[in-house]
Amino acid sequence: MKMPPDSVELLTVAEMTRADAMTIARGTSGITLMENAGRAVAEAITARFPQGPVSVFCGPGNNGGDGFVIARLLADQGWPVTLFLLGARDALKGDAALAADRWSGAVHPLTSEAGRGASLIVDAIFGAGLSRDVDGVVAELIQRINEERVPVVSVDVPSGIDGDSGLVRGIAFAAALTVTFFRAKPGHVLLPGRLYAGELKVADIGIAENVLTEIAPEAFLNQPALWSASFPRPRLDSHKYTRGHAVVVSGGASHTGAARLGARAALRAGAGLVTVASPPSALLINASHLTSIMVQVFDGADDLTAILEDKRKNALLIGPGAGVGPATRENVLAALLSGTAIVLDADALTSFAEIPRDLFVAIKGYFAGPVIMTPHEGEFARLFPKIAAEGGSKPERARKAAAEAAATIILKGADTVVASPEGRVAIARNAGPELATAGSGDVLAGIALGLLAQGMPPFEAAAAAVWLHGEAGRCFGPGLISEDLPEMLPAVLRDLLRRI
Repeated sequence: MKMPPDSVELLTVAEMTRADAMTIARGTSGITLMENAGRAVAEAITARFPQGPVSVFCGPGNNGGDGFVIARLLADQGWPVTLFLLGARDALKGDAALAADRWSGAVHPLTSEAGRGASLIVDAIFGAGLSRDVDGVVAELIQRINEERVPVVSVDVPSGIDGDSGLVRGIAFAAALTVTFFRAKPGHVLLPGRLYAGELKVADIGIAENVLTEIAPEAFLNQPALWSASFPRPRLDSHKYTRGHAVVVSGGASHTGAARLGARAALRAGAGLVTVASPPSALLINASHLTSIMVQVFDGADDLTAILEDKRKNALLIGPGAGVGPATRENVLAALLSGTAIVLDADALTSFAEIPRDLFVAIKGYFAGPVIMTPHEGEFARLFPKIAAEGGSKPERARKAAAEAAATIILKGADTVVASPEGRVAIARNAGPELATAGSGDVLAGIALGLLAQGMPPFEAAAAAVWLHGEAGRCFGPGLISEDLPEMLPAVLRDLLRRI
């Protein structure tokens, strides 16, 4: 994705409409914005594709107006252009009508057979403002073009993709390139919209950056500019205790590996000290595998409370390999009463599936510190069944869950969403398929733990952890197993600290 430097904002369809309206109110005409948008798409096409027969599909709104501009500019450069319009030309209004008046070529009706023989398709039918499922002639056309695999360049958003959720409305163009304007939309980075968008280019069309102050967007692309201001940087006068002491709760003898993965990730993420709190049955197993990570025995919630009475132990991870049941619930509640920062993962979440309200009430309690929860979709549905049943976009669901639980939510997946109780969301775009391996989530939880131990606020710590996790996987590449992820963090951190 190519975006303006350091820009992290993602604008919903409604927010982008406001940005357009504010720009027009300040003196830039709508037709100027349309001309700039069309020029940006035409330039992207000429830079990426060989000249050949191009069919431009125009819809009845402003997206179609952009298409008329694109057709005219390409024709002026000698491209053989055929333009197809959905609906009647005399039904076009406003800026779209002005753009159509500037097109001197023929206008053909958009049918399911449009674009036959073209080497390139420009999709300017619906864009981001689609409010219903695609059907009829347009659905038949999209299916045919996708099956024939003719390259498609989509204007703003591939027709059929919801710009806010990334969901497919019936059927959608599978674009090779999507050109959008000013800022990307959530639907460009959420799945499956990200797959349908192809290469994404974000073009400047003359909208002033300061409109963002009034719009105050709450959705962001998860990249360092979002959280770098609070990212912990090594200091010459720091020592192990100033970098935090993280604690990871281990499960029994047959479930110890997940906790050790989380512990090593926390140490690699920069925590000064890490202790694995181990039940007696697993003490020797954990001790035999760990060197720079300490092991401390505990046998139940009272012992965990005693461990956390040392306030230098300022962050705790519980869940990986912890076991599902009353013992884990008691340990979680004891940890929350200690006031330490907590990451709740895996079994710690599932243990409250039957009584989630008990967990949420405890998190909202007077003594509880900041909490990060890291569910995948299955765990999310168990812990937030009503929100899951209501559906909605991934950011909407994560926001509702964060507000209900009073915790920062990491809703995992290839398009992991981080949500704060206040409504901010960060959407990841740097995770590759190599992260789909056993133990990967335990490492992610450990990275978040290490950043919490160093004092990062929970939303920023969660977002940074997701990004670091994705970069570690991307840098290692094929053949990755979860043990590789912590070992990739030094290189990822070295590169990050040079950039921020």
